[in-house]
Amino acid sequence: MKGSMGVRRFLPFLNWFPMTRGQIRADVVAGVTVALVLIPQSMAYAQLAGMPAYYGLYASFLPVMVAAMWGSSAQLATGPVAIVGLMTSAALMPLAQSPEHYVALAALLALMVGILQFSLGVFRLGAAVNLLSHPVLVGFTNAAAIIIALSQLNKLLGVPTERSDSFLKDIAGVLAQLPDTHWPTLAMGVGALGLMIWMRRKLPKWPNVLVAVAVTTAISWAIGFEQRREVAAEAFVDEPVRAMVAAYHETAKEIGKRKEIAAQKNAQAREQEATLAAAEHLRLTQEAQRLMIEAEILAQENRARLAELRALRFAPHAEGMGWIQNTGGEWRIERVRRNGMVVLTAGGEVVGTIPRGLPELKVPHFSWSDMVSLLSSAAVIALLAFMEAISIAKAMAIKTRAKIDPNQELIGQGLANVVAAFSQAFPVSGSFSRSAVNLSAGAVTGFSSVVTAGLVVVTLLFLTPLLYHLPQSVLAAVIMMAVLGLVNVRALVHAWQTHRHDGIAAVATFVATLAFAPHLDLGILLGVALSLGFFLQRRMRPRAVVLGRHAEENRWAGLDVAGVTAASEAVVPVRFDGALIFLNITHFEEAIFEALQRFPKSRAIILVADGINEIDASGEEKLREIANRLAEQGVELHLAEVKRQVLEVLERAHFSEVVPKARFHADLGRAWEALVGGAGSPAQGRDSSPPKEDVPPATEGVR
Repeated sequence: MKGSMGVRRFLPFLNWFPMTRGQIRADVVAGVTVALVLIPQSMAYAQLAGMPAYYGLYASFLPVMVAAMWGSSAQLATGPVAIVGLMTSAALMPLAQSPEHYVALAALLALMVGILQFSLGVFRLGAAVNLLSHPVLVGFTNAAAIIIALSQLNKLLGVPTERSDSFLKDIAGVLAQLPDTHWPTLAMGVGALGLMIWMRRKLPKWPNVLVAVAVTTAISWAIGFEQRREVAAEAFVDEPVRAMVAAYHETAKEIGKRKEIAAQKNAQAREQEATLAAAEHLRLTQEAQRLMIEAEILAQENRARLAELRALRFAPHAEGMGWIQNTGGEWRIERVRRNGMVVLTAGGEVVGTIPRGLPELKVPHFSWSDMVSLLSSAAVIALLAFMEAISIAKAMAIKTRAKIDPNQELIGQGLANVVAAFSQAFPVSGSFSRSAVNLSAGAVTGFSSVVTAGLVVVTLLFLTPLLYHLPQSVLAAVIMMAVLGLVNVRALVHAWQTHRHDGIAAVATFVATLAFAPHLDLGILLGVALSLGFFLQRRMRPRAVVLGRHAEENRWAGLDVAGVTAASEAVVPVRFDGALIFLNITHFEEAIFEALQRFPKSRAIILVADGINEIDASGEEKLREIANRLAEQGVELHLAEVKRQVLEVLERAHFSEVVPKARFHADLGRAWEALVGGAGSPAQGRDSSPPKEDVPPATEGVR
């Protein structure tokens, strides 16, 4: 029995078995239903991650299956998701030197994310996700949803765009091209979006994404939506056009050379840092920086050159001798390839050829310089992706009354990202929309995800030709539809109303994420820093109040906040609402002596310690020091309502040598009676609540 339990611990999917016929039927139905949503969604999210569409199918095969087999949630559907896709693109765009390098970096990023998540799970450090507070997550999610939607605007309009270090500048460039909107492309995207919205309202049980994709793909094939030609620069009749294309091509090659040399010098500086002289190390890094600056200057020139080329219109030469510039022509330059060939288009952009077959399993290529560059992004994605996944899993567990193990879920998500790396995919996470579909379709175990992965395999092996004519604007519409639910302004307002610090963190994260885009990790890191800063501030300055007596209600309350009067000039109760630790001992000391200055005739200070749940060595030492300083001024320090865990620390520190046990009181009422007497004093504490459970039986009344 123990051996069986041990095996099931390392192979948690064995807990699915034995399965009844009804459970198998339910999981098969749910798996097929999720696959109908996943297949088109995954291709859209791959584009969002900056990858060719079919890599989304690669990310929907092994990762989906492995996450279900080693996770703890029976209904969590893992795979490509919008926010992780966007963060992948943001992390890789500045580093990739070529499309091939981009794919290699995506696999490396997935591997790093997977290793981080798996390690957190194995060492049972799932609580690390608490670094991302809810307000920060709300601010980031709202900003990311807006960025995701706007990032698809150029595909929806059918206009080109260039990625730069300023997302807002890129969007402004797209909006400047509104007069150049390709109306058939816009019609396809808006039509698909309208169809999905209509079906969600009128036919909620139908796979609206799949229907929209199928309908628009059929229309695209029927009308010949894609019109594309690939020609050499010499095919253009006009000499200025040929010269501009040649200049673009040569400049692009020069940019690639500079980036490659810069990467080599950076790698040499990092790998040989221990052996290189300081001057040589500095020289290498400065040369790499100079080359990258030169490459960026050349890239800006090429962006302007390409924008000028894209503004031109062409028509076939009447005598079939190439392409001639013509303001009334329908053909326009879409891009100049690395080999110098020019892509001309007169129609809409489609997914195109998808390689048939399963992804090749291979070890991701990596270098130390790439790993160092991706480390911060990998850490943010690992935490953010897991927080998204575990939130979904817990929400579903409430409905199914299942038990979720966050650490086991970390292991499952980590392994999913590791296999994503080995199958040439990009980072994955739990999907809210597909998990909801899985749950509503009746999934009982993770076997439903195995069925989903099986259908992806069938698609890769046999159905890829059917996806050739799928319009890119439809994939943009799919992404926009998916992120509509992520915009939640009410949650931002609620965070602000609940606590001003949380509201500031949420709004700052929202604004910073938009401002720093595409560097999304900077926005969320700023939010985390603010949250931790506000947390430390609250811990450093917890509330400390002098208590007074409420004459009518016969209770104790804050002297300055409740409009009560001081009960005595000689005995001053001070309540401290926070742990007494090294962070706040100075604030605690100031509070005690401010009370002493306020009541110079006092002969006793009563520390009401019901709010002190923890005390460390610094806190005990400061308390001892304060007691001695008060004694020098003829003032006694008394303690009331001390918690058991605090009392144990004081006993181990022999605090009774400074403050005798007789000065420890069960509650403020008894302390007051001992010092002032019962006449006119509030009876037995500040309220009539029953004593707490942590009262130690051996010490009278001390909590």
